[in-house]
Amino acid sequence: TGSSDPYCIVKIDDEAIIRTATVWKTLSPFWGEEYEVHLQPTFHSVSIYVMDEDALSRDDVIGKVCITRDMLALHPKGYSGWMSLSEVDPDEEVQGEIHLRVEILGSQGSRRRLCCTVLEAR
Repeated sequence: TGSSDPYCIVKIDDEAIIRTATVWKTLSPFWGEEYEVHLQPTFHSVSIYVMDEDALSRDDVIGKVCITRDMLALHPKGYSGWMSLSEVDPDEEVQGEIHLRVEILGSQGSRRRLCCTVLEAR
């Protein structure tokens, strides 16, 4: 039909912790949702899976982006930009990208916060 019914699942180290609302019939979703999650200092990655809800069968995985500890080390002041979705299933073609802003808030001596904002997707 030329559109999707997207939602996101956020996983920390492969454990699902957030599921956004579904945005119906669009290829440019906007969620406007905000979550606060406590990351363990030893976390390895935060992954955002973009899904396509399907009422008649299993939901499709559109793709994912992954923010790793190594990526954060390369961008100590944060990162803002488009990240292409990568495939979850090697047999599936993936198109799309997510505009992310990732900031590390707080000083080295105090408790630091990772703020990840999904600005838009296409």
